[in-house]
Amino acid sequence: MNTLKIAVQKSGRLNEDSLKLLKDCGISVDNGFDQLRVQARNFPIEIFFLRNSDIPQYVKDGVVDCAIIGENLLIENEISLDVISKLGFSKCKLSVAIPNNSPIEKLSDFEGKKIATSYPNTVLNFFKQNNINIDIHEISGSVEIAPNIGLSDGIVDIVSSGNTLFKNNLKPLQTLFESEAVLVANPELKEEVAAILNKLNFRIQSVLKARNSKYILMNVPNEKIEEISSILPVLKSPTIMPLGASGWSSLHSVINENQFWDVIDQLKDAGAQGILVVPIEKMVL
Repeated sequence: MNTLKIAVQKSGRLNEDSLKLLKDCGISVDNGFDQLRVQARNFPIEIFFLRNSDIPQYVKDGVVDCAIIGENLLIENEISLDVISKLGFSKCKLSVAIPNNSPIEKLSDFEGKKIATSYPNTVLNFFKQNNINIDIHEISGSVEIAPNIGLSDGIVDIVSSGNTLFKNNLKPLQTLFESEAVLVANPELKEEVAAILNKLNFRIQSVLKARNSKYILMNVPNEKIEEISSILPVLKSPTIMPLGASGWSSLHSVINENQFWDVIDQLKDAGAQGILVVPIEKMVL
């Protein structure tokens, strides 16, 4: 029987979010203590728990078929893999940061300066593209302390909330790129394995659409149905059902999480009442 081999981070936040996504896709996994490989009970998939930095090479070499990794790692490793889907979690930025009292004001001021980073390939390529010569001090962890102990004039590191920069008296200067978790695959999968990957991605897309959407119900005066329907970013058309009260209907639709409050304000102004919002578990289009 053909099985899809997928790699996820061995530990950490990306590990937790990846396993939650697979669980939400209906894939049951018993991950015992220190297991490096687990077979799902109800889907032809085998999960490998690997060190984050090793995953892109394992996918390229065909040891595993696909993986959930951060875009930043894919860019740093300079390995060509098929990006199947962006997953919407583990969002961050790779940013240049400098001490609060640094004389550096713009990117070009780094000419001849030293930068500490765990992403030497990405940083070197970025500054070359901007025609700026720098020295790189490669650090595997705790990059943010480098300027404070005299190792560098600035850093390039992953920034999420910015709290780590603040605690180390650093401030962001420029963002190189934004990153999030992605599903990547070896570009030369067997047809049977690629078919399993397509099924997995279909489930993933259904989960992601549900996470980004809300089911909305409201009471609407009949004379306002057309106006309120035009406000809603519906999939096709809203569901409309008559209420017991004469002249009123219940209108049902789906609303995008990112547009939620703006749309709610418009609906209220247009005459909608009794608005209820319900989370969606899965969304199959």
